[in-house]
Amino acid sequence: MSKFYLNVAIDTPLFRVFDYLPLEQTKISNYEPGARVNVPFGRTTKTGVILSTSTKTELKAAQLKAINSLIDDKALLSPKDISLYRWAADYYHHPIGEVFAQALPKKLRSDQHIILTKEKQYSLSESGKTLQEKDLKRSPRQALVWQLLNKAGSSVQDIIFSELDWDWRAPLKSMVQKQWITVSEHTARTAHATVQPSFKPNAAQQSAIDDISNTSSFQTFLLDGVTGSGKTEVYLQLIQQAIDANKQVLILLPEITLTPQIASRFRQRLAAHMVISHSGLNDTQRAQAWLALKSGIANILLGTRSAVFTPMKNPGLIILDEEHDTSFKQQEGFRYSARDIAIMRARDYDIPIVLGSATPSLESLYNVQQKRFKILSLPERTAEASHPDIRIIDCRNQRLKNHLSPSLIKAIKKTLERDEQVILFVNRRGFAPVLMCHSCGWTDQCRRCDSRMVIHKKSGVLKCHHCGLEHRIPTTCPSCQQAELFPLGLGTERIEETLNALYPNTPVTRIDRDSIRQKGAMQTVIDQVHKGGAQILVGTQMLAKGHHFPNVTLVGMLDIDAGLFSCDFRSGERMSQLIIQVAGRSGREDKQGHVLIQTHHPDHPFLNTLIKQGYGHFANDALLERHQAELPPYHHQALLRVNAINEQTVLSFLNDVSQITDLLNAPNVSIFGPVPAPMLKRAGRFRYQLLLQTAERKPLHLFIKTLLSQIEQLKSSRQVRWSIDVDPVDLY
Repeated sequence: MSKFYLNVAIDTPLFRVFDYLPLEQTKISNYEPGARVNVPFGRTTKTGVILSTSTKTELKAAQLKAINSLIDDKALLSPKDISLYRWAADYYHHPIGEVFAQALPKKLRSDQHIILTKEKQYSLSESGKTLQEKDLKRSPRQALVWQLLNKAGSSVQDIIFSELDWDWRAPLKSMVQKQWITVSEHTARTAHATVQPSFKPNAAQQSAIDDISNTSSFQTFLLDGVTGSGKTEVYLQLIQQAIDANKQVLILLPEITLTPQIASRFRQRLAAHMVISHSGLNDTQRAQAWLALKSGIANILLGTRSAVFTPMKNPGLIILDEEHDTSFKQQEGFRYSARDIAIMRARDYDIPIVLGSATPSLESLYNVQQKRFKILSLPERTAEASHPDIRIIDCRNQRLKNHLSPSLIKAIKKTLERDEQVILFVNRRGFAPVLMCHSCGWTDQCRRCDSRMVIHKKSGVLKCHHCGLEHRIPTTCPSCQQAELFPLGLGTERIEETLNALYPNTPVTRIDRDSIRQKGAMQTVIDQVHKGGAQILVGTQMLAKGHHFPNVTLVGMLDIDAGLFSCDFRSGERMSQLIIQVAGRSGREDKQGHVLIQTHHPDHPFLNTLIKQGYGHFANDALLERHQAELPPYHHQALLRVNAINEQTVLSFLNDVSQITDLLNAPNVSIFGPVPAPMLKRAGRFRYQLLLQTAERKPLHLFIKTLLSQIEQLKSSRQVRWSIDVDPVDLY
């Protein structure tokens, strides 16, 4: 028996693969790449993934250890999966073991044998169907369960119950015991939807559907559709076609809050077995979704960023909605872009991928120019809906009432009189961003961050939105002891308070991270909006993403000026996307929508281009500016981020790094810095960064690879936290 070795990826911060000996009396054929193994690692044991087998090793015999056990008889990952994860590790210059750990659900990172469990489905029995709401008056939770099952009209998956934000287990168990509800279990693929689509696409939608469905190989499509143009309807028809062809579909969304409403719509329209994966589910649920797609049991996986790593047995289509959203970029640890990995995954599977957005990223539009992407346009809203009327309100020399202009107050009043709904957008949660002393000018600064403490009036605390530090709101100034403290600026809480005072008989609902904490809370609010129970919505950018509010006809945007001036060259792009996305929540049915934007800079060129000529013209101008300034997407960047508790420790490490970069002497690589991060101190740690930039990708990646190999050898590297961010989307 010839000697062989196992090349294993292990979850460690080291940039290497580890060689191990196989178990005694085993053959090389027993070890499939993609199978998990338990291995000795230092004084402990770890679970790793076999990447390959080899007859050679650079280690001495005394250094080699045998694995403890082979966990999987059959490979958990396919060669295509391994290839993709290897590419991601190489492209983002991240330890390969940590990439594989990110790609696997937590349950599969251990040495446990996880099997696909039977799926429970609940439906009303014959006796349950005869019940009425009045029969369950004394049991409100049972009434809610009955309403859910009755509305579904068919069986309901246990995953749907798990998405609810109230205790459903006890009433469900009781109703099963009373034989009002029947329980069935399924292991094979089952269809949970009963309603077939009756939607007839318009000409633009049909053209997009035909272009994509007639493509059987890899092609990236950019579905550029204005808000309310029916992108979701296009997705639905494409998904159904894939299911009819016995293919699977992976759908990626930017936010957890969008998942329940999209899932509900898909269940109503698609005859498919759909599973869901996002961070709001427990480890078991995420592992089961992963296994269901990998095994081919599930037709559809609907998930957020990390779902992009889930293997597909019969891949047919990948859809990434709101492709411009920065939530698709991981900002900690393994800093990958789900959008870019999804494209690579589609290429490996040789299937089409659809990137949808009303405000495509400049990177995607650049790829259209380079003929890498094919653009499909949906220029008009569906049905009788028309484009909203967008108007700027010049706030200069106006007497504002708690940050609301007279024009906006009047427009809100008229909208409410027509029994229509209003959205007010404030991209800052809390009551006010600053607490100031009128006597001495003191402001409450976070002691751990270079930021001010934000007033949260309802909870009676000052809170740092960067590190989470909080304390009670003082009654007197800590500096001069005067009781002259007042809030400065605005947040969602303050606007909510103002509206309650202006319109005391009108329901006002606030939507931000503070009010939408509980599981299912967002869906509850959306249901209230649709029923007319929330006439005025006040919220942050959570309101901007994909929500359909048919009776909203007025959108007011407050305090957008901060987004017009920023050290980040992407700020104009992000602000324009936010304006268009928020504006798109108005007038989505047969009623005319109106958008009022308050600003102290009504003549700002970017703002005027956006409103008068649209996002397309703005994007063209922005791309021209980027080209002239030699910025992405025309140039390529990587950011070396460094932080430590002691500032001098960071500077000492960066001095060592600068010496390395000088010695490397790469003429094709521009190096900027090191400089302090825009927020120097955060969570008690000092933060600096070094920006690398090249005109071509290859020289940048070669330079990074060499640089990181040198950094690993530095003693000072062990005294700081450092990471490399390839294609960074922010400088903070």
